[in-house]
Amino acid sequence: LSLRSLNINDLLANLFVHFLGAMMTVTEGVTKGASRLLVDMGYAPLSEVSLTNKRRVDIVGLNKSGKLIVVEVKSGLSDFRGDQKWQEYLPYCHAFYFAVETSLPEETGIIIADQFGGDIVRPAASRKVNAKRAKTLIEKMARTGALRLFQPTNYEQYL
Repeated sequence: LSLRSLNINDLLANLFVHFLGAMMTVTEGVTKGASRLLVDMGYAPLSEVSLTNKRRVDIVGLNKSGKLIVVEVKSGLSDFRGDQKWQEYLPYCHAFYFAVETSLPEETGIIIADQFGGDIVRPAASRKVNAKRAKTLIEKMARTGALRLFQPTNYEQYL
């Protein structure tokens, strides 16, 4: 495809598609910002990690003392209201947060984030986590992270 063969409308449409593809979605931006916040807090975040209950968390963070934070990313209030599964994440973490671009009802801890970073606007309640469950999740995080470094485009076949 050469520029000479395109009329101005085709050229503008192609530019729009190119830039649209390069833009980050709200969810991607919030995920990136919440992950940066976890790093700033001393946690090693990993996104899209499967739990033993067959659920997958958006972000799980692990700090040096073995504390686990789970962050569920929401694109807005309707996404939050439609989520019926977040309570199934609670037994796997010491603290649970929703990460959003705007505020949500007072249910859990809240992280407000965009692609550049985030802030905790409501702290999460501290929870106890079963030691065996925490160990299993930490091992899953280590394996998932290592496999992503090994073959980042095709790691899920090894999980």
